[in-house]
Amino acid sequence: MLPKLHVAVLMGGWSSERPVSLMSGEGVAKALESKGHKVTRIDMDRDVALRLAEAKPDVVFNALHGAPGEDGTVQGMMDLMGLTYTHSGLATSVIAIDKELTKQALVPHGIPMPGGRIVECTEIFERDPLPRPYVLKPVNEGSSVGVAIVTAEGNYGTPIARDATGPWQNFDRLLAELFIRGRELTTAVIGDRALLVTELKPKSGFYDFDAKYTDGMTEHVCPAEIPDEITAACKDLALRAHQLLGCRGTSRSDFRWDDQKGVDGLFLLEVNTQPGMTPLSLVPEQARACGMDYPELVEAIVAEALTDARAKQASQKKDVGP
Repeated sequence: MLPKLHVAVLMGGWSSERPVSLMSGEGVAKALESKGHKVTRIDMDRDVALRLAEAKPDVVFNALHGAPGEDGTVQGMMDLMGLTYTHSGLATSVIAIDKELTKQALVPHGIPMPGGRIVECTEIFERDPLPRPYVLKPVNEGSSVGVAIVTAEGNYGTPIARDATGPWQNFDRLLAELFIRGRELTTAVIGDRALLVTELKPKSGFYDFDAKYTDGMTEHVCPAEIPDEITAACKDLALRAHQLLGCRGTSRSDFRWDDQKGVDGLFLLEVNTQPGMTPLSLVPEQARACGMDYPELVEAIVAEALTDARAKQASQKKDVGP
């Protein structure tokens, strides 16, 4: 049972995921208020450090999505300020938001991820970096922002035309990955527990930004109707990735599964260290299916942040000595 706290909910910001963050933050704030906590809502701007210092919260609930709230920048600022905050710390955030760094951290430990490489956009206007079909995506964006699936039948051109609409118009460098056919799966982790597996079935196209955050555009099958061995593999990989990256609080691992290849067709795409907390978000949905309502989930995330902070303080005192 948490004592009554003063929680600053950090939301908004200026990334491409600002609207999602505002929805997440408002949901979190209302949940905390329903539990009797004092809440200060902070829509992040350039004066965020001053506003946090003035608020003097017991803990900060980081409901930001994308840079600079999810890439280690805000985490480093809060570390310097001595603030207790939810979700992952600086080092984990730097690695997990960068898809190439995530591969370097996880693949050597046996986590299967699609093969690929970083490419300069000027290169893709001259030749395909991988055999088609392949995927092009920004290295450090979330919510499927700027993802393009390049197929032999697609209308991007061969090679990709400079004037074709796609992520190459907004980014100088992209991650090119082999396209994994099959099904979209995702697993949430809270603390040291992997929850469930959800299958995502977009009504059209693939699971892009609009499909994620527009009501009715994607069917969520929770728990997923998949073989037990695939459920077990998703939960094992999600928990291992969470632990290997050093995630705190909650994370969500996204997978593609080629159901014609069994467990050998399962690949981790990315780990989200600050997954959405909107009405359509997957972590609250899985928690609810496990018997944890939304306010309980929010309090559980806050409680882990406080526990981690106490453990860190105890460790620092031990290192300093009498």
